[in-house]
Amino acid sequence: MPKTKLQNVIFTLIMAFVMVYAMVCYNISIDKGGMSNQIFLLAFYEMPIMWPVAFILEFFVVEKLSKFLAFRIVSPTDKPIFIILAISSMIVCLMCPAMSFIATVLFKHPGKEIIAVWLQTTAMNFPMALCWQIFFAGPLVRNVFGKFVK
Repeated sequence: MPKTKLQNVIFTLIMAFVMVYAMVCYNISIDKGGMSNQIFLLAFYEMPIMWPVAFILEFFVVEKLSKFLAFRIVSPTDKPIFIILAISSMIVCLMCPAMSFIATVLFKHPGKEIIAVWLQTTAMNFPMALCWQIFFAGPLVRNVFGKFVK
């Protein structure tokens, strides 16, 4: 886990990239009616918009709030895995609705159905975001980050 401000910036940039890329692929595959190799390339068109938005939102807003919420469930003396899971879960609980709203406005053109489309988008995204974070992105990014920061 990051120990300095610079490490935190780097960690957040990597995590935001991995999460956003996966979620963009997921949403494009839903929109296209299924997964194809083309989706992995199409996702890069949305990355210049969604990755910086996710980083800024996570780094400046969500990070502190998610830790505050997580430490209402766990304590600093709990096993590190429980702390990591609590913080990661809270980040998803905050980021998923926020990023789903931004994606709804930018890419779905919902018009007056914005609330309904946003709620549906959030409901579709949340299980994927939580599972991707807990089982894949979180462990992968922490492992890679840990290899470079000793």
